[in-house]
Amino acid sequence: MTAWLEELADTLVRGKSRRTRQGLEDHLQKITHNSWVAEVLTTSLAGDTPATFRLTFAVDAAARRKLENRVFGKRILITNQPDWSPAEIVGAYRSQSHVEDSFRQLKDRHVVSFSPMHHWTDDHIRVHAFTCVLALQIAHPMTRTAANAGYKLSTRALLDELGTIEETVLLHHDGAKGRPRAQRMLTEHSKRAAKLGELFNLKTYAPTR
Repeated sequence: MTAWLEELADTLVRGKSRRTRQGLEDHLQKITHNSWVAEVLTTSLAGDTPATFRLTFAVDAAARRKLENRVFGKRILITNQPDWSPAEIVGAYRSQSHVEDSFRQLKDRHVVSFSPMHHWTDDHIRVHAFTCVLALQIAHPMTRTAANAGYKLSTRALLDELGTIEETVLLHHDGAKGRPRAQRMLTEHSKRAAKLGELFNLKTYAPTR
């Protein structure tokens, strides 16, 4: 945060800002809006025109120590996995966001959707739930694999891209009697879809010419 303030102060010194005073004050509010920040950080904006605006700021060390003692305490993690190392326990705790993201994905009505569910019997509901969770367990590793390969896509965007790779059947008839000759081939798709297809080795399932 102080780095942003230093950058803004330097911009004002060099006369590169064209913001009004109200615009600068709004920008400072966005940077320092956190209530904890307001306890330890003070800012002062001097000047009346863009050429004369100057920003100064300071961190109150005593107030920061008080804040650290009051808020930034220790957190105790309790687990039923005695064989895990401390790093694994902390890593699992910090991975809660991935679990929350999975629940959000299950609510997506277009990709790995749990609803609408057109089933009423217990057996059918269990199969439906199993299928959705299984699809999620496949889709998320695919998203991570694509990201590691340089394709930063959401699960939905990734599956939409792969969905453009389709197979079609062309029927050829040379005019003679008999059944037409069928040729299976892939439809046209983007270069990125082709690269993703190579990444997931989809050529194994592609028709051969």
